[in-house]
Amino acid sequence: MTYETIRYDVEEGIATVTLDRPDRLNAFTNGMMEELIDALNRIDADDNVRVAIFTGAGRAFCAGADLSDGPETFVPKDDLVNADGSLNYSSDAARDSGGRVALRIFRCLKPIIAAINGPAVGIGATMTLPMDIRLASGSARIGFVFARRGIVSEAASAWFLPRVVGVSQALEWCTTGRVFDANEARAAGLVRSLHAPDDLLTAARALAREIADNTAPVSVALMRQMIWRGLGMSNPMEAHRIDSRGILSRGQSRDVAEGLSAFLEKRPARFVDKVSTDMPDYFPWWDEPAYK
Repeated sequence: MTYETIRYDVEEGIATVTLDRPDRLNAFTNGMMEELIDALNRIDADDNVRVAIFTGAGRAFCAGADLSDGPETFVPKDDLVNADGSLNYSSDAARDSGGRVALRIFRCLKPIIAAINGPAVGIGATMTLPMDIRLASGSARIGFVFARRGIVSEAASAWFLPRVVGVSQALEWCTTGRVFDANEARAAGLVRSLHAPDDLLTAARALAREIADNTAPVSVALMRQMIWRGLGMSNPMEAHRIDSRGILSRGQSRDVAEGLSAFLEKRPARFVDKVSTDMPDYFPWWDEPAYK
């Protein structure tokens, strides 16, 4: 795919995805949705990519959905309206575009770091929630502004946001729709750390290097899914089953032999197992639900 709204770069095991509509504050479009999903597919398919960073070009991360169509922006198209005037909710075309991106991030096998370099509003905020670690510029401002536009939150954020910051904080931000500063985001645990604008990507890359240089790709891929999907488990026994399968299957892997040898020999490990070919036979352990 030729990208028109994002940039995709890979350097020394780190993929950087840059939202690239700086003249529109990187406002989100359906075209950007398709390009982001394609980039995520590339990230998962490339064994040389160990971790990804998402950021924005110019002074914003993402100012939300492109509202240049005005009141028509969210009006259902004719093919989503039945002959009797009711809405065809089950159509695949009815799916929220931000949710498509968020769910693809959720399924990703590589860690994703959000480097929130400026305003992140609406989908600009919710798309970061299924990312694993969020860093922000001290000048960033964030808002879940949907109630102030007469719409509702999207990108599966009603699932993600309370799991990141708690129910009460999620409800406050969503019901007021106010835009808040980076210090409030940090205090609530939405972002890990704050940085000067010129230092943000440097900090994100240092964190990405810590992952890329020291960890086993298959282990990271498995644990990313174990933790995210564990949030939906009803009993710790479910987690125990998956943990046990992981310990049993990885115990006979080349990576474990290398990791233990490297530890005993006091040298850096050189992990060889690949996400593309060496995931264990019990993976995936879930059935992906369909949209209906």
